Amino acid sequence: MTVALMWEARAVEGRGAELLEWAREQWLDGEPLRREYLVAPKDRVLVITWWDAAFDANLPELPDPDPDLLHRPVHRWRFEKV
Repeated sequence: MTVALMWEARAVEGRGAELLEWAREQWLDGEPLRREYLVAPKDRVLVITWWDAAFDANLPELPDPDPDLLHRPVHRWRFEKV
């Protein structure tokens, strides 16, 4: 089964590039099948990682960045490929 972990955060206005750089520097305990970084208006950053694992597997996730960098708390979702 393939599981996708989605991590999305919104940076304080004008600090989206800094948030993206922070996300790219984070190491995970394990190597996903695939990892993508996306950006959107309002300084939002989305990171998607794909894993060969069961839906409820204990998988490494990106941590929360420094609260001073965030406009609001991080959102996380988990999906399975169908």
